[in-house]
Amino acid sequence: MPRYFIELAYNGSNYHGWQIQPGTPTVQEELNRALSILLREDINVVGAGRTDTGVHASFYVAHFDIADPLTGLEQIVYKLNRITGKAIAIYDIYIVESGMHARFSALSRTYKYYIDKQKDPFTCDYAWKVYPLPDIGKMNEACRILFEYTDFTSFSKLHTDVKTNDCILYEAYWEDTGKQLVFTIKANRFLRNMVRAVVGTLLEIGQGKMNTTELRQIIESKNRCNAGTSVPGNALFLYNIEYPENIRDLKNKS
Repeated sequence: MPRYFIELAYNGSNYHGWQIQPGTPTVQEELNRALSILLREDINVVGAGRTDTGVHASFYVAHFDIADPLTGLEQIVYKLNRITGKAIAIYDIYIVESGMHARFSALSRTYKYYIDKQKDPFTCDYAWKVYPLPDIGKMNEACRILFEYTDFTSFSKLHTDVKTNDCILYEAYWEDTGKQLVFTIKANRFLRNMVRAVVGTLLEIGQGKMNTTELRQIIESKNRCNAGTSVPGNALFLYNIEYPENIRDLKNKS
């Protein structure tokens, strides 16, 4: 069966995350519904990973299989956007090798978290306001410590079904854009609730409630109860997902 990747973005404000859950609206459920209506076949998309309730994705990837090859992909993207409504935007659909997988073929994922430095009616729905403002220098010093570790059990939601809590970090830093403090973190994989727990812990360091020695102790304890409180999901965005460079080879051949 032909396999297609679908690139999209979504506003997670009114969704209980990506993954289908009984009795609650999710992005996966909405995308399944829209594709099934348009393609007149039961479609079940597989996403690049979960996002929590209220978390957004400025870039997301999923894949689906279908009985026969699709034609007129640009027209399908156009029609799909009319079905999904304002909260989900479809950017592209393209054929890939049958062995490519939206989740397992991903090389890395990047998240961003936004902190408003002052009250802003135009960003408040997608950023968090904290007081007092944290010291960005202290938080970046703490970020450098994160690279010393791979086991991030202390930042993971309890009782998950993953086989390992090891993650390889590629980037972790804060920057001041003038109106906002923005945290960027990139890794090969993330644990459930990990980014929000890491941000909460770094903010405590930035506000002087914790020091870097305590951060090491938290990570080495492998105990979620010792880390900081998870920050709200509305300010968190899945920002990018990287795949092998040849992911679109079949598209170029078609």
